[in-house]
Amino acid sequence: MNSRQSALSLVLSLLSCIAGPARAETPPVDLPAVIDAGAWPAGHVQGIAVDRRNGHIYLSFTRLLVKIDFKGNVIGTIGGFTGHLGDLDIDETNGRIYGSLEYKAENAFYIAIIDGGRIDRTDMKAQDSDIFQTVHLAEVVKDYSADMNADGRFDGDKADTPDHRHGCSGIDGVSFGPRFGRTGGKQYLTVAYGIYSNTARADNDDQILLQYDASDWLARHARPLDEAAPHRSGPEAADGKYFIHTGNTTYGVQNLEYDHTGQRWLMGVYAGKKTSFPNYTLFSVEAVALPSPVGTTDAGTFSLPLSPIGKQDAATGVRGWYQKADVGIAALGDGLFYLATDGKRDGKQTATLTLQRWTGAADKPFEDK
Repeated sequence: MNSRQSALSLVLSLLSCIAGPARAETPPVDLPAVIDAGAWPAGHVQGIAVDRRNGHIYLSFTRLLVKIDFKGNVIGTIGGFTGHLGDLDIDETNGRIYGSLEYKAENAFYIAIIDGGRIDRTDMKAQDSDIFQTVHLAEVVKDYSADMNADGRFDGDKADTPDHRHGCSGIDGVSFGPRFGRTGGKQYLTVAYGIYSNTARADNDDQILLQYDASDWLARHARPLDEAAPHRSGPEAADGKYFIHTGNTTYGVQNLEYDHTGQRWLMGVYAGKKTSFPNYTLFSVEAVALPSPVGTTDAGTFSLPLSPIGKQDAATGVRGWYQKADVGIAALGDGLFYLATDGKRDGKQTATLTLQRWTGAADKPFEDK
């Protein structure tokens, strides 16, 4: 090998280290243009996770997890819990489904870790099962239950109050992706705060994302769900806390998704109510966007800029889109996504998944495949 080849080999080796391990190739599967996920006597669809390798789709109906194939056939369900199950994602290293799970009355916020491969029939029960385990997030409890006006009383699940640091209403969006500022390397579980839409305060105009190294959670923190005795086993703090100025939203990031193809984070929200903001319903952050330290008492706290794409509001500089992405968004690779819409049929909640291609255009960021 000559000196030029040696130098090239070294450069390629270093680039490989920066980018992290190559992602496993997903085998080609038929992606239907539309998938009907059925009708369910539960809450509205809140999140989806797509397992292309095994041909399965998981849907959260807030009190019920539904597993279907790509034809919409039901494989199994797991329920029997009263907490609010939100957005979902799959950890590709272990195949488990991770989802946000709230118990506001107990001041308990969890990541549910679900062994989807073992869901093989309907009416399975989550409690006291090693199929459905949970990890507690103390950082969320600290902000949610903060007595901000120091009156000696926490006002609970109520938006019209000065309590709740940063307007935190709990958690919703979850997704695996790289550390902010990078496009590869270790994948971090990223968890989005819910944010109360209280128009009388100004400290709830940012989205807040926590990043965790969850690689040892199953062995170290995970416990079966027991609603009679909520556990507090979990990390004491996040590995990073990130603020993104979007303007006010209603309950924060409902769906969070990292797109490995486009190398950006997508955040689907319910529109905010403050007329001083454009109140977009989809925002994005580029993976390479460098975090800036924030001068707060929270260690490891940073701000992130929005992507320089989409519509831009002249008054605030906020960028985003008017695009429904609040009840389910899943990146499939090659610029393809499934977007979920909710509905009702015979008094039950439905979910319809539509195959879309990302365009990023200001007026229409997705188009039918």
